[in-house]
Amino acid sequence: MRLRDIMELLNARAYCGEERLDEEVHSAFASDFMSDVLAFVRNQDLLLTGMVNSQVVRTAEMMDIKCIIFVRGKLPDETVVAIARERGIAVLATAFNMFNSSGRLYAAGLTGE
Repeated sequence: MRLRDIMELLNARAYCGEERLDEEVHSAFASDFMSDVLAFVRNQDLLLTGMVNSQVVRTAEMMDIKCIIFVRGKLPDETVVAIARERGIAVLATAFNMFNSSGRLYAAGLTGE
């Protein structure tokens, strides 16, 4: 599934990384705990989270995640967007909560593995 398809599916807005919207995404991980991301992410391309700070971007970079989607209507500030842009990580935001976002992605064929 392309990032562009995910953006449409979640009615999300892109804050940076528009050049990556045609890239394929094969799996996702959802957590508000960056310690869980560090412990359990294995080759996931997408991170769903309600935690909105620069540490999320740094964690995503360490785990080679290509896109962060902020859920629950949370919006990234300029610092988060600037750091993500520097590191080549796409940032999207959706009004859907984590459960509904995950469910929509799973129903569309995206897995957690």
